[in-house]
Amino acid sequence: MTHDTNDAQVLRDALLRFMDAEIYPNETRYHDELNALPERFATVPLMEELKSKARAAGLWNLWLPRDHGGLSNADYAPLAEIMGRVLWSPEVFNCNAPDTGNMEVFLKYGTPAQQERWLTPLLEGEIRSSYAMTEPDVASSDATNVQTRIERDGDEYVVNGRKWFITNAAYERTKIFIVMGKSDPDNPNRHLQQSQVLVPNETPGVTVVRPLTTLGYDDAPLGHAEVLFDDVRVPAENILLGEGRGFEIAQGRLGPGRIHHCMRLIGSAQRALEFACERAVSRETFGRKLSEHQSVLEDLARSFAEIEQARLLTLKTAQRIDEVGAKDARDMIAAAKITVPLMAQTVIDRCMQIHGAGGLTADYPMAEAFNYARWCRQADGPDQVHMMALGRQLVKRYTA
Repeated sequence: MTHDTNDAQVLRDALLRFMDAEIYPNETRYHDELNALPERFATVPLMEELKSKARAAGLWNLWLPRDHGGLSNADYAPLAEIMGRVLWSPEVFNCNAPDTGNMEVFLKYGTPAQQERWLTPLLEGEIRSSYAMTEPDVASSDATNVQTRIERDGDEYVVNGRKWFITNAAYERTKIFIVMGKSDPDNPNRHLQQSQVLVPNETPGVTVVRPLTTLGYDDAPLGHAEVLFDDVRVPAENILLGEGRGFEIAQGRLGPGRIHHCMRLIGSAQRALEFACERAVSRETFGRKLSEHQSVLEDLARSFAEIEQARLLTLKTAQRIDEVGAKDARDMIAAAKITVPLMAQTVIDRCMQIHGAGGLTADYPMAEAFNYARWCRQADGPDQVHMMALGRQLVKRYTA
């Protein structure tokens, strides 16, 4: 179910070897198989082949938290960075979002029955899952705004609402939605109005309306979809933790997940820089290699410095979470979430520029990685919300 060792250096070395032997040589094959699928959000055959190899290599569920027999956040960070170098590779190791966050929800908050039904097949990589919080009709950057209703009716809950940008929703392997909605909208404490409930994807009334794109990318086969819940009925035992605990679950889930995105983005930016350096010595303009132009060298140097700064911030944040927990590390989590996606976007943009028109194409990984960095500035809370929250903490801290 998990990896063979908790020695982070051993795992890092094994992961690097696996990337060299199985991931990088198969990047073209992966996209060829994806584009040949009869259904856009079906399973890529190569993925199942590589998952078997990853399990055999002991590189499985690397994300598993330390208190559940896995790694510390600080030890996991370099592994997530390596996986972030190829955007589809985390699923090979059962380390992809949103499934890792959803598995943490089941680990932390699920009943034994919920864990047996959903967590076990997720840990085995047999199914996928979605986390349904964001909505099209309200500003979901304030999670207390969600309008989806979760109402008790006898021994059932009835779910009504519309969600969007729900990662994995269109994927054929996705079997369970964790849905956040309001169960007590009149509660004077706005953080106790929400609940989270488990909705199997085949429940009557669940409709995947359409896949959505970000900057033109559909991120198939996982994707981000609009989903309608129309009088969806699930058993009362499908509630997570209890009524009114939805906001608490959301905060507990999103802290580590935000840092996982930052780790992967650093890998994307680092790989883009390496590609740009190779490009700079292979092309000439005005009688000199690109690497002999001062402006190119400055872009490379600045990018290296910014990646290093972001990496250190992310590692410090991961260590802080290990020491005091995500709630008490929320200042560092916010700082990383503000800094890293914007850094990756900026660095990758420079590297695309060094590649000329080719940098915009799918011939290189930069354009898709740029898209990933850009939507991460919205996912798990937009920049502005994290800046607002961090600013409030700092004012309180330094004026107390």
